[in-house]
Amino acid sequence: MATEIKAPTFPESVAEGSVAAWHKKPGDSVERDELIVEIETDKVVLEVVAPEAGTLSEINAEEGDTVQSEQVLGILGAAGDKPKAADKGEKSEDAKAEAPASDAKPAAGGKQHDVKAPTFPESIQEGTVASWNKQVGEAVKRDEVLAEIETDKVVLEVVAPADGALAEIKAEEGSQVASEEVLAIFSEGAGGDSAGSEAAPAESAKSDAGDDEKVGDKILAPAARKLVAEHDLDVSKIEGTGKGGRILKEDVQKAVKEGSAKKASKPASAPKQAAAAPVVEGERPEKRVPMSRLRQTIAKRLVQAQQTAAMLTTYNEVDMGAVMELRAQYKETFLKAHDTKLGFMGFFVKAASEALKRFPDVNASIDGSDIVYHGYQDIGVAVSTDRGLVVPVLRDTDSMKIADVEKTIVDFGKRARDGKLGIDEMQGGTFTITNGGIFGSLMSTPIINPPQTAILGMHKIQERPMAVNGKVEIRPMMYLAVSYDHRMIDGKDAVQFLVTIKELLEDPARLLLDV
Repeated sequence: MATEIKAPTFPESVAEGSVAAWHKKPGDSVERDELIVEIETDKVVLEVVAPEAGTLSEINAEEGDTVQSEQVLGILGAAGDKPKAADKGEKSEDAKAEAPASDAKPAAGGKQHDVKAPTFPESIQEGTVASWNKQVGEAVKRDEVLAEIETDKVVLEVVAPADGALAEIKAEEGSQVASEEVLAIFSEGAGGDSAGSEAAPAESAKSDAGDDEKVGDKILAPAARKLVAEHDLDVSKIEGTGKGGRILKEDVQKAVKEGSAKKASKPASAPKQAAAAPVVEGERPEKRVPMSRLRQTIAKRLVQAQQTAAMLTTYNEVDMGAVMELRAQYKETFLKAHDTKLGFMGFFVKAASEALKRFPDVNASIDGSDIVYHGYQDIGVAVSTDRGLVVPVLRDTDSMKIADVEKTIVDFGKRARDGKLGIDEMQGGTFTITNGGIFGSLMSTPIINPPQTAILGMHKIQERPMAVNGKVEIRPMMYLAVSYDHRMIDGKDAVQFLVTIKELLEDPARLLLDV
């Protein structure tokens, strides 16, 4: 007997919700009270559990669909029931599994596994398939990286569950996926010659199937279309190896490598009616690529910070001579003792930690109409990567030694560029330091990292003539900038906070003597 799976009864203040994630797919057996689907409203996420044991036979509301209170989401059949075929006439997963062996064309004869996206933390709703490192039929070893999922915070790796090969790719590069969504089918013991001479091309074509696009007399798979746009290629010069001459991702990669599909330069010609316009000769290439999820989040948060905070910036300058002399004197000894180089960031982190203790308002954050004062110093350090800016956090910096700070920052930088940072390493900071000086910036206005209320900007060390004890001397100077939320921090405190950092850096002995 079939049982309807309904959305919960929403409170009066909630008009509708959306299907956040299905934890079961048609054909899966479920136990009574087992979680089947999650409904996300503007206030909470509601869980829908199985009213009784059985088999999920039909899904009526797909992930992302908007649903009303008590709307039917799916049908739960008796245990062992077959799921209904999709409206498009495709066979369900169970129907495929029950097909005669003579009709099947597996990529390999081993056990098959679902390759799923990682379980995303609560703060992450979805991710984007950044890249597939392996293709259908290509041999892989257990725990070898198959794909990378890019979220708004980190890049997550999906590894092979066993030795074998991909039999089918269900989520192409660039597609959005939910937590634990099936990305591909993996077969144990597959790959290379064992996959069969016909299996790999057939499955490869299948993996690229989807929203094909016809350009002239050529048919492009979605992944191929993306690569063509990124490299601005002439589609007519690419030979497709897919079914019916379909251009696959591998065909585009080959054309890029060989350089055989570049667009011919168009001769510039100015129409008579536009004679006054300047004539531009040569190629003027453009390319349009989707903004990465990380870049979208960075843009959203920076705009949000400027719209919600009463942001103001105060500037000062610091004579870096004392720190530079200290580094020059002890850099060799420091390297031998701690197996890491003595940089500038360790001094700035320690100086900022001391200043934050003296000015607790700068170390606080705003939560609605409340002020949260933090009794610890967790300082985020902005790190630039190819994918965008990330801010890993140094914990309890007041108790860290300069060597610990330098080692951790080097590790953060390496893992950030490799996409290996964890989400927990980029959450919970109370203050942030960003260093534009490594790129040559002489002065800038840093933007606050919400919900923090202040950020310190470092810049390039520039030799300038300065008045020292009535005489002009050439000194290594750095401009410092502190942007702060004026709703929380008064100008007097912000200025004195920056002056404290300046004084500690110009006389580093203060960091040791705590004065």
